[in-house]
Amino acid sequence: MTSERTRVLTGITTTGTPHLGNYVGAIRPTVQASRNNATEGFYFLADYHALIKCDEPARIQRSTLEIAASWIASGLDPEKVTFYRQSDIPQIPELTWLLTCVTGKGVLNRAHAYKAATDKNHAAGHDTDADVTAGLFMYPVLMGADILMFKAHKVPVGRDQIQHIEMARDMAASFNHLYGEHFVLPEAVVEESVALLPGLDGRKMSKSYDNTIPLFAPSAQMRKQINAIVTDSRLPGQAKSTEGSALFQIYQAFASAEETAQFAQAFADGIAWGDAKQHLFERIDREIAPMRATYEDLIHNPDKVERLLQLGAEKARARSAPFMAELRSAVGLRSLSAKAAVQTVKTIKAAAPQFKQYREKDGLFYFKFVNPHGEAVLQSKGFASPRDAGLAIAQLTQQGASALEVLQAQLEPISDKLRGQVLENLSFMHLNSDK
Repeated sequence: MTSERTRVLTGITTTGTPHLGNYVGAIRPTVQASRNNATEGFYFLADYHALIKCDEPARIQRSTLEIAASWIASGLDPEKVTFYRQSDIPQIPELTWLLTCVTGKGVLNRAHAYKAATDKNHAAGHDTDADVTAGLFMYPVLMGADILMFKAHKVPVGRDQIQHIEMARDMAASFNHLYGEHFVLPEAVVEESVALLPGLDGRKMSKSYDNTIPLFAPSAQMRKQINAIVTDSRLPGQAKSTEGSALFQIYQAFASAEETAQFAQAFADGIAWGDAKQHLFERIDREIAPMRATYEDLIHNPDKVERLLQLGAEKARARSAPFMAELRSAVGLRSLSAKAAVQTVKTIKAAAPQFKQYREKDGLFYFKFVNPHGEAVLQSKGFASPRDAGLAIAQLTQQGASALEVLQAQLEPISDKLRGQVLENLSFMHLNSDK
């Protein structure tokens, strides 16, 4: 059976300068994941999303440059992944509208960001939707379009974003139910080991708290900011607790297990806070300093970054343009010419999931089940006669999941991901078998 690489998609909103929290929570794990040959990576700068939060054009432009430069300096290879700016893909807002037409308003009413805004208005005695833009309300649909456009299997997110992935799945399922199998249902991936970095004041490192340490700040600035991390009043020689210590937690996010254990012992032995901060600076700088020169070069040569983003956009559009044409045809946005109409009918028939039965050199009869994209998602073992293979196909078409269990011994093993695709496509065939 053919196998496909798992498609992984990640985006960062372009509203600020990347800081250490962004690095350990998103950039570093993203770069590490991009080197996995079993995955196909899609990494984008979410500048459409930025318009929801920011009305400062220069800030959005600067942030786009800084985030792109940070990813590349941290090791993301644009040649091995699809690295693009969201606004360079016109099919994304077009898909957003198609998804809007299959998404219930009640679903969007429950979105966390919208509920937080309306709850804040209620608490202040204001109108429910005071200062709430349609952009904020529609944010989950745009995010759904980002994900579904490239048929992402996995989307790494924080726990607060899981709801958006569930919404994207609902949108995909609703569209597939109405117009046939076009979208892959994505899965949220929450990496429990990824650190949530505390900031200078001990709260979560965040631009909104103004407690961040810029990722590629000059060494002198980084040292100064690390020295500003809030600590307690315990004197040198007094044992210090690692529990709740922002300084220790930041160190742990950069250090190996052995280094962390040694640092914890230094806390127990009463290390002076000044020495502890020096250790933290040296450990961070050891990882960041080799990347800083590349970052500075990109920041001072934005044309280099622009060229890389345009190359990435070309790769992305090579996928999004034909898929959008498929979706337009599926919903009825088609040419009225007779020739085009005939071609559309042929395309729809060709795009349907189907069984393909054949005989191998061993004299046995086999079949495979292919999805609308021609990818095999189920493969049989050999049958003694074409009749036996045909009966198994009929059983799968009519009974779906129950037949998969009954015929398990006569089928090649499949993953849970492919099993889901098989069931979705079998359901589609069953619904359309009498049409």
